[in-house]
Amino acid sequence: QIELAESGGGSVEVGGSLTLSCEITGHYSGSCMGWFRQAPGKEREGIATVSTDRSTTYADSVKGRFFISKDDLKTPLRLQMNSLRPEDTAVYYCAAFFNSGLKCSIDALQRTKYWGQGTQVTVSS
Repeated sequence: QIELAESGGGSVEVGGSLTLSCEITGHYSGSCMGWFRQAPGKEREGIATVSTDRSTTYADSVKGRFFISKDDLKTPLRLQMNSLRPEDTAVYYCAAFFNSGLKCSIDALQRTKYWGQGTQVTVSS
C-alpha cells in the first residue's frame, strides 16, 4: 500500500522561502508526482510535476519561483518555494501515480487516488 504525507508548511512573510516535503511509503518504481494547491474559495490548482526521468513542468503562476525535485526512490518529493507572495497562500497537496503508461501531466495526476493530506502555507505581507 502506498501512502503520501506532506510536511514543511507554515507561515512566512512576503518574499520568503519554504520547502515542502512529501514522504512516499510503500513499494513503487516508475512514477509521476506533483504538487497541487487550493486556496479558500478557489479550485484546486496543479502547479508542478516531475516524472521518473526527472523532467519537470510548472504552472505559469509559479514558474521561476518554485522548484520540484525527486532525486531517487528513497528521497522525498520536494517543492522549494521562493519569493513567496500572498496569493501563494493555500493548502498544498502532493499527488502521484505509479507504474503507468500515462504521460506525466497535471491532468493525469488530477485523476489519481494517491494524495497526501495537505499542508497549510500562509504568506503574510
